[in-house]
Amino acid sequence: MGVLHYGTRDFTLDDRLLAHLQVVIALKLRRSESFFLAWTDKPDTDGGRFVVWIDNGIPIFCEYEAAGIPSINRDWIDALAASAATNYGLQITPEGDVQPLPPVDVL
Repeated sequence: MGVLHYGTRDFTLDDRLLAHLQVVIALKLRRSESFFLAWTDKPDTDGGRFVVWIDNGIPIFCEYEAAGIPSINRDWIDALAASAATNYGLQITPEGDVQPLPPVDVL
């Protein structure tokens, strides 16, 4: 499990999910686009819901449990980025059954 450190808050997320969020967040913030990031604590139950305003002015740091960079699923990135452009913001959704790109080798 990884940790998304945002301002003074820490959110525990799956490493694979966090890697995909990192790509989408970087894409949006490079364009100076602020947005909401939303997810449920326990999607299979009536668990709590989180909504965070993502903005260039707030420190953000991704901490991963694993050292390697996971394969990136472009279809999932596209779906996450498309949701970030809505009034509801980036809604974390399951990856589904699309095929990821091969993993990246780090030297």
